[in-house]
Amino acid sequence: MRGSYGIVFVLVLLSFLVQASAPDGDFTRLVIIWLQGATLVFAVRIARADHRPVRLAAGVALLVGIAAPILWLVHGSIPDSVAAIATGLLVGGAPPVIAAGLVRDLRADAQVTVETLSGVLSIYLLAGMFFSFAFAAVGAIGDEPFFAQVADPGRSDYLYFSYTTLTTTGFGDFTAATELGRTLAVVEALVGQIYLVTIVALIVTNLRPRRRANIEAPATPSGDDV
Repeated sequence: MRGSYGIVFVLVLLSFLVQASAPDGDFTRLVIIWLQGATLVFAVRIARADHRPVRLAAGVALLVGIAAPILWLVHGSIPDSVAAIATGLLVGGAPPVIAAGLVRDLRADAQVTVETLSGVLSIYLLAGMFFSFAFAAVGAIGDEPFFAQVADPGRSDYLYFSYTTLTTTGFGDFTAATELGRTLAVVEALVGQIYLVTIVALIVTNLRPRRRANIEAPATPSGDDV
């Protein structure tokens, strides 16, 4: 499974597309939980993580993926707060695993490839998703609306606000109304900019094509040529 961070990147993109475009509902929340759980499980396998806490995180992802449909059947729905907390925990566990695997591969191979870039970008996208789930959890648990402009925001609103904050675009159409929300927004903006100007910039600068496994040996002179 080494060098397959593109799989994780594809799963992250699928999760983003579902969150951004699919209508809000129990089935969509279930699909998001499954996608995030699959992302964490594949991240653990690809990074070849052997530590017990990381393996435990993958086990938790499987349990959450199984418990979510059971909760839907028993409770009749998957509450927004439960979905936000569950997916937030899953998304929060994947970036450290991917980062550890990338560091291990860089030390072993001493080169930066497209697969490395895929892993680094996966962490960046997962960071935006993590903060969107954190915003949604704060909005669902708190007594006051999270946004000053919208009383009942949807999942796509939180996702939109998270990525405009992560990239410091800041259109201004959504602003956090609470102290906790504003604090989280500032933290996300700092994380996003520091990550871009350091990690992503360093990886892109040192990007090289993967070395070929079989390189033709240089021709040696024969006895006739001497």
